[in-house]
Amino acid sequence: MAKPLIMLGAGGHAAVLAEILLQQDRELIAVVSPEPIKESSPLFGVTQIISDEEFLTIYSPQDVELVNGVGSIPKNNIRSQLLTFFTEKGYRFARVISPKAILSNFLTLEEGVQIMPGAIIQVNTVVGKNSIINTGAIVEHDCTIGINNHIAPGVTLSGGVITGSDVHVGTGANIIQGIHIGQAAVVGAGTTISRNVPAGQVLIPARSRVIS
Repeated sequence: MAKPLIMLGAGGHAAVLAEILLQQDRELIAVVSPEPIKESSPLFGVTQIISDEEFLTIYSPQDVELVNGVGSIPKNNIRSQLLTFFTEKGYRFARVISPKAILSNFLTLEEGVQIMPGAIIQVNTVVGKNSIINTGAIVEHDCTIGINNHIAPGVTLSGGVITGSDVHVGTGANIIQGIHIGQAAVVGAGTTISRNVPAGQVLIPARSRVIS
């Protein structure tokens, strides 16, 4: 039987996840956030816990599963820090998968993976722990996505792409087949990648020129 869920964070990413969970009639019993929750948010009216410390005094790992509602931006590791902090205390993170995503029946989706509406993930792909496949992203066959990745909206990964941990692929980027992207690399929005990307490298599109 599925455990009740606790959302960590109450920003825009958390709101999108909450709407998916509500569509699936999942039991979301509390949100952990020090900030006021907007009335327009699906999280409005859910029991609010102000701090991680307060949460730890109320719910044990046996009682609940967590949803990582903190969004992912380049070179910001708060999301991965939450995974480490709570995992070390024995908590587990739920997967959140939109019913509007298109998924092969032959996938591996690890703990805490989040798949947003309109995403397409093809056969023999592995998506690592705590990674986000965001709205409208396409992940073709035989890709391996590392832990703590963010595959942003509108990204296309052709077949056999492999990413290390903590990789950010920005909105609308395109990566051709068979490319390897190293740990903590950042592929900027709109970039097309046709060669392997070393660990830690940041790539952005060439500057646009104005032709009069």
